[in-house]
Amino acid sequence: MTAARYDCSQCPGYCCSYSRISVTSYDIERLARHFSLAPAVARRRFTYHYTAGGVDEWVLRHHKDHVYKSICRFFDRDERRCTVYEARPGVCRKYPYGNRCGYFDFLKFEREQQGDDDFIPSA
Repeated sequence: MTAARYDCSQCPGYCCSYSRISVTSYDIERLARHFSLAPAVARRRFTYHYTAGGVDEWVLRHHKDHVYKSICRFFDRDERRCTVYEARPGVCRKYPYGNRCGYFDFLKFEREQQGDDDFIPSA
């Protein structure tokens, strides 16, 4: 298996800004354990039910962000990192579904072009 060619710690959390981060019952149970909550409480506190166009799923709540319009409620907007990394949902564990992240490639290119290791493209 080829090693990953991206470093999430160098990214401002682009994937965490996806409007629908779908979670399973198992993900909610994992988050509930992480916070020592009942699963029903965790579901109510951390997710909302999304239904539209044949889609029926539980989605993580967001909060406002100064880089992206909004971002996952578990994302630390100052440190630019996941605050529940050990308990993160399965979809986050699998992302970006390969050994490359297109956004990270783009970000690396832009940072090289700008000569700025902290450059973040405007949303």
